[in-house]
Amino acid sequence: MTSDDRFAARLRGFGPLGVLAILLVLFPTTIAAGELGGMPILVPFGAIKALIWARLSRTPWRELGYVRPKSWITSLAIGVAFGVAFKFLMKAVVMPLLGADPVNRAYHLLAGNPAALPAAVWSMIVTAGWGEETLFRGYLFERLGKLFGPRVSAKAWIVLITSMAFALLHYSDQGLAGAEQAAITGLVFGTIFAVTSQLTLPMCAHAAFDLTAIAMIYWNLETKIAHLVFR
Repeated sequence: MTSDDRFAARLRGFGPLGVLAILLVLFPTTIAAGELGGMPILVPFGAIKALIWARLSRTPWRELGYVRPKSWITSLAIGVAFGVAFKFLMKAVVMPLLGADPVNRAYHLLAGNPAALPAAVWSMIVTAGWGEETLFRGYLFERLGKLFGPRVSAKAWIVLITSMAFALLHYSDQGLAGAEQAAITGLVFGTIFAVTSQLTLPMCAHAAFDLTAIAMIYWNLETKIAHLVFR
């Protein structure tokens, strides 16, 4: 075994180098690259590092969920439709039941603010849809899967653990309501990934979910939608 082979094997393992690699990939997950209209432009730093780790550790990208779908158009259509419907369900039913404020204060600066839209759309598609799914579903599922094994019970624990980590990520800027929503979406997207082992559908659904949220905020529809079912 060459020195390169040994280095790659250690990166894939859970010794000191493997654990250090996990910490380096996970922290930080994003970096700010400037602002547009008061909205920070975020770069999915964790996802980029995860793919670099995959290259250095000689882990095939398919093990992170990068698998070509049978039909890109079908996956995109299903993902977008599901993401939009899921967001309406969360906004109109689930979050009101949890007592959440109808208005997302963390992103309210987007309301009627076209200058901030490009940065927001970038963040929702690239940072959230691609970056967060690559990191929290693809990378963490691969790492925890190697640690816990392929059993159904192990996958259930992985979905739960990654969902809680996803919730904690959103607590710092969106508070309890944001963490609750992230925990639920993490459980849903994580379950989809656990069943399919493909990132295409959760990526599309996640991006559509967040873009729908942005549309609700921009057109000041949050309160109206939040009161559709519960007045």
